Formats: sequence, structure tokens, C-alpha cells
Amino acid sequence: MSLLVHVFVDAADGTRDYLDAPDGVSETAGFERWRTSVWGSPVVRSLGARFFPRLAGGDLYVEPDEAGAFLDECALLASHVPLIVAGMDPGRTAEEHTHHLTSNLAHISHAARRAVEAGGGVVIW
Repeated sequence: MSLLVHVFVDAADGTRDYLDAPDGVSETAGFERWRTSVWGSPVVRSLGARFFPRLAGGDLYVEPDEAGAFLDECALLASHVPLIVAGMDPGRTAEEHTHHLTSNLAHISHAARRAVEAGGGVVIW
């Protein structure tokens, strides 16, 4: 099972509209087990992340007024990929972990940029 990232916009009538990703854009956000082993890991928490660790307890909703800060947190994690990878499951190589982590962070960052542009938020579930 994989985590997915989506952009949402709150409509005037109070409903939440989920936007389709552009063609060719992946919505994957990591493996389900990454909720605790990566996004909620002690390493990610030690970097000062405040959004990603919430995935350890459930789905992550980043509200529209938080989307810019979430995009900054994505950049923070991207700048510490080797440190995060060092704490990941030794069952895969560092190269495999680096590939998966950077790819999923890119997908999440892309969604966060789209959310900022649309005045919306992000959900990872």
C-alpha cells in the first residue's frame, strides 16, 4: 500500500474539492510503513519537522494557510536526504532509499507548490 498526496481547495459552499494532478505527475508519497519509519521517524523529528511527523498518527491535512510552511518543510527534508536515509531500513541500499525518498519528496513538493498557487491545501493519506 502506498501513501498518496493530493491538493484540495475549499469551495465557498464549504465543500472540499480535490484537484486532479496534471498528466504525468505522480501522486505517490511513500510506502504506508513510512508513516512511522520515515515521515514520523526520530531523524525527521530532530530536524524540526512539524507536518510530516503527524503522519505517524493518521492522515496529514495541511490547511491552505499552512501550505507555504509545508513547502518549506519539504525543502528542509530534501536538504537532509543522506541523514534521513541513514536511519532507514537496512534491507535496501542507500541508493534505493535515496531514489525513493527524493522521488516522493519531489511529488509532495510539487503538490505543495500547486496548493500554494491555487490557494489550497495538501492531504497525504
